[in-house]
Amino acid sequence: MGLTGGFRDERVRQAAAAAARYDESAQERAEVERRQDAGVGFPDSPEALAARTARLLERQAVPAAMVMEAVRSEPLAAPEAFERILGASKELQAWSFLPRGARAARSVARISARENGRELPVGTGFLVSPHLLMTNHHVLPDAEAAHGCFAEFDAQVTVDNTPQAPARLEFDPDGFFTADRHLDYALVLVAPGPDGRPPGETFGWNRLSARQGKLVIGEPVNVVGHPMGRLKEVAVRDNALQVRLDDFLHYRTDTEPGNSGSPVYNDQWEVVALHHSGVPRTDEQGRPVRRDGQVWQPGDGEDAVDWMSNEGARTSVILKHLASLPFTPAQRELLAGMGPESGLDGAPAAPGPAGARAGAVSVRTTAGVERTSAEAVGRHDRGLKARDGAFGGGRHLVFLHGRSQQHKNPEALRRNWAAGLNQGLVRAGLPTVAPADVCFPFYGDRLADALDGHESLSPATTAPTAVLPGSPGARAVYDEMVREAAERWYAPPGTRDGVERAEGLGLDPLVGALWRRLDWLAARSDVDAWTISLVFRDVAAYLDDRTIREEVLNCVLETVPQDGELVLVTHSLGTVVGMDLLTRLPPGVRVVHLTTAGSPLGMDSVYRRLLSGGPGHPDKVADWLNAWCPTDPVAIGCPLADDWPDGPTDLAVVNARERAHDIVEYLAHTEVARSIGDRLTA
Repeated sequence: MGLTGGFRDERVRQAAAAAARYDESAQERAEVERRQDAGVGFPDSPEALAARTARLLERQAVPAAMVMEAVRSEPLAAPEAFERILGASKELQAWSFLPRGARAARSVARISARENGRELPVGTGFLVSPHLLMTNHHVLPDAEAAHGCFAEFDAQVTVDNTPQAPARLEFDPDGFFTADRHLDYALVLVAPGPDGRPPGETFGWNRLSARQGKLVIGEPVNVVGHPMGRLKEVAVRDNALQVRLDDFLHYRTDTEPGNSGSPVYNDQWEVVALHHSGVPRTDEQGRPVRRDGQVWQPGDGEDAVDWMSNEGARTSVILKHLASLPFTPAQRELLAGMGPESGLDGAPAAPGPAGARAGAVSVRTTAGVERTSAEAVGRHDRGLKARDGAFGGGRHLVFLHGRSQQHKNPEALRRNWAAGLNQGLVRAGLPTVAPADVCFPFYGDRLADALDGHESLSPATTAPTAVLPGSPGARAVYDEMVREAAERWYAPPGTRDGVERAEGLGLDPLVGALWRRLDWLAARSDVDAWTISLVFRDVAAYLDDRTIREEVLNCVLETVPQDGELVLVTHSLGTVVGMDLLTRLPPGVRVVHLTTAGSPLGMDSVYRRLLSGGPGHPDKVADWLNAWCPTDPVAIGCPLADDWPDGPTDLAVVNARERAHDIVEYLAHTEVARSIGDRLTA
């Protein structure tokens, strides 16, 4: 029997096994359908919903505005919030859905067999590392079969619907091959192309994850493959996960026999399963039947089968099986190329980013300063008070912002902060907050007015680096802060780089030294030098100039409640303002919790200039959490415990790249949100 004959027999066996599993799960599927008929969009367990929501938020798959719209209208228990966020994710896709899908599809190849002088398509495969391709066991049952097959990438039509020339690559099963019949997977090494490059460098590859939370019942799945050996096709949207078994998933989608070995994706284009078989309708004896109700015979062709569902082996189960197998060091090195979340790199599966990259849509202006969709041209001299009766009336949630908020709409800013906090509260299983229940002092325009005319902008360059305070005192504080921050991050001894750059622009060499330190901080962090210089400049001006400090504090005091218990959440410059604010609060106010995030309070040049006179646990504060990100240069003095006796509980978090200092990133962390939410519900 030839390879293609064996392929057909094994495929029939796999379809029969899938049908048996489908029958065994009938009761579970009936319960899912009952709940769906009752209006439950995602009839899965609370644990599965929580894990899925957390992964969506961690991987920035749901924009903050969508999260806010889903949960802001009323306080919600965790399951309801999970379902609303999942619903928003299902119904609306970011523009990147299509290009990301196209990128994923490039990693998918048609597999063909050489037999009796012919080349016959037998299935589909997809790259899961720069070197390795995954398909079904029944497509490549052993190394010998792999030697007789090859992969064709880009076997598809162009955007003009004309056939594209495919790229043919050979398998190298002697270098790596493994397969399992029960899970119906095979993993094989793909030889480099004519250019000598690993195939993954040319066509991309899918990062498989052993973590949970990639899909819940009721969510769509998307399949990319080569049905019946045709050019590449995609089945998207009109499909859904039906049942989750221990080793397999059952889902509705349009697939055909050639889809064997196709990747099954969620809407974020993560592989959730390896497609291996349709589920045929069977008679009482377990025999597959045709669409006309007659018993199916091999000569009828597989397109005559009455297919009811589809089945794929779960990605996490395949990865766990691979982790249990004995491999040589060279083979394990190839497996490690699948990435840290695969759990095959010698370490446990790495968690995703701890902070969800959410918030207002951001763009980069020509000046290099981040602006957000929260901006609204106009002036706002007053902050926003919370509505009456919020949190029972005796407890108040106060957000205190940082710098660079001038000309922005306080209401939009408050919504963004609340969106970030609600992401973290959902993860923590705590009730969400409505933006209208938050007190939001706003001093952005008054600070800008106070700074106006007191700053020295570095001469225009292609990449402006520093904005310097105008007054000598503030300049001295600024230089001290930048020098201290650079030293704390082990800046190397001075070189001529900064001086030469300054001389080339006709500047004082000291400015060149400042540039060099800022460039060093930017290189060691995920924040650009321009942003770092702006934050440090405003902190320095606030600390040095009494007029600026009083203007800011008076503006904040106009909005802060005059009695009751405060849960105070501060960020960046706002953490410095918040420390000074504690010395000015009315006697009837008690701070039951303080959160500082992205704070410079650990720097000597900052804390010794506070109104309190130095570091120490504030008398008015019952509980204090300090959240800091190791790549946030503004929080370079953190953790605070070494400098602040009896100070805060320090919490190190990992924020998304290029948003290391972003407040929404900080608030979206589970432990940060829990520390706030627990005090609101106490």
